Amino acid sequence: MSVQERKERERAGRERLILATARELAEEHGWDAVTTRRLAERIEYSQPVLYSHFRGKREIIGAVALQGATEMAATLRAAASTAGDGPRARVTALARAYLDFAARNPAVYDAMFQLDGGLAFAREDTPEPLKDAFAALLENLGEVAGDGVHPALFTEVFWAALHGLATLTRAGRLPPGDAERRVELLVDRLAVV
Repeated sequence: MSVQERKERERAGRERLILATARELAEEHGWDAVTTRRLAERIEYSQPVLYSHFRGKREIIGAVALQGATEMAATLRAAASTAGDGPRARVTALARAYLDFAARNPAVYDAMFQLDGGLAFAREDTPEPLKDAFAALLENLGEVAGDGVHPALFTEVFWAALHGLATLTRAGRLPPGDAERRVELLVDRLAVV
């Protein structure tokens, strides 16, 4: 292995450590607790080393959001592929997987959809992991959009409904006992099967 390859491997390892530590801090204490000073202390590198990877917290949030989008896409595809027969079962599995992902990863979900990570959404320059997370929904929702409804538009509305449920549930604005009934109602009313 060349010196250059070793340096690249070490740099990639430091970057993974920074992001894992940022995620850990954010999940434990919220994103306000994620500062370059605290990260530097936790990973035992100087702040200039952090800045050699990320220009600041906003870029760290963006990188966590991209990781989260990749993880969400894999989660959604796995849920759809293991769902029972038929489009309704896949759509229900997608909805449950999405809401479960948001509940299990609140700081990552915030990085993806609530915080400014400097990422473009719904534009030509949208990063591939974000496009892929949307595609993981679209792949299974197109067939239930209904006649005359563009599948991408339907996916946006379905995603917005899921996001609303995830956000309102986490904020304690919805009674927790009806979570499953909300998923069933969403699927029944929006997915034409």
